[in-house]
Amino acid sequence: MTPAHRAPAHRAPSRLSRRQLLGIAALAAVPATTIAVQQIRSAQTPAEATTSPGRAAATGSARPSASATPATVTRGGGTVPFRPGKAMLGSYLGLEGKSFAQSLALRRQQLGRDPRIVHVFYDWADALPSSIAGLPAQAVPMVSWRGCAYADITSGASDALIARAARRMRQHGRPVLLRWGWEMNGDWYAWGAARNGQDADAYIACWKRLRRIFTAEQATNVSWVWSPNWNSAPTAEWNTFAALYPGDKYVDWVGVSGYNLHRETPDTLFGSIYREYAARKPLLITEVGSVDRGGRTKADWITLFAQWVEDHPVVGGVTWFDTDTHPGFHEKWRVDTDPESLAAYVAMAKSPRFSG
Repeated sequence: MTPAHRAPAHRAPSRLSRRQLLGIAALAAVPATTIAVQQIRSAQTPAEATTSPGRAAATGSARPSASATPATVTRGGGTVPFRPGKAMLGSYLGLEGKSFAQSLALRRQQLGRDPRIVHVFYDWADALPSSIAGLPAQAVPMVSWRGCAYADITSGASDALIARAARRMRQHGRPVLLRWGWEMNGDWYAWGAARNGQDADAYIACWKRLRRIFTAEQATNVSWVWSPNWNSAPTAEWNTFAALYPGDKYVDWVGVSGYNLHRETPDTLFGSIYREYAARKPLLITEVGSVDRGGRTKADWITLFAQWVEDHPVVGGVTWFDTDTHPGFHEKWRVDTDPESLAAYVAMAKSPRFSG
């Protein structure tokens, strides 16, 4: 999420809350109506389409539509395999007044299915989970693991902590998505390049060191998700996707965070990274949500997003930020804020596109 929509660390004690943050949801693609597309695009100003307050414009220059991309991957994903044209459905789930089991039961009743991805968050020093209570049988955990100052890793000072995390991940005995140090191209996290001497090479060195230690600990069930924000803050050569990318050998999925905060279209949020990596790696939309501006605004955006995924076959998974409990901001990202939004979401969930 954007810096304005993430709670300061002192407002959310991480060891308790982050261990309990579990996610579920369902997204699937249905054709977007012409009315939905026109409503969203006509309401958008040029400034809103490219940047948000406090944020830099999207990195990369304008390119042709992603549907015109000449080559796309047909395999990949590591231990969580990519299936061309199919997308896993899931989310981070946190509903006010409900336990994870109760929230899961509600979504199962509404959507008629269990999630395929369950998104959880952990701090750098936390013991990563060796299992997740209540995880549906066919669900894949996606563990978002917060980073730290690069020197704490590159110096070797954190090797024992990393090895412990690897052993915990190995104990799952099933494929796990690991999303370490996400949104590293933003200036709002301690592990962002902007807060580490603008040293993109050091971020890559951290990533490779983690992978080497996980390999040494035989945590071969881990699938690695490299996940920048949709745009960079600040905009600079050292802070681009390309500068921070660890390399195809070290990445299984390319992830991306993007929220409809100021009437951004899905292609504004996700088109640039899709066009840059669709020929190399499968794409996982690791965080997504939409502001509800009243009426059908949220429902129409969900429908437009569903059509965008339908048109982009290398998207192999989506995890919605399905919550109304995230501290520090007033937006309610849960999918059932109104009947129209829930209906649009349910329609997506029933699409063959999201039968992965």
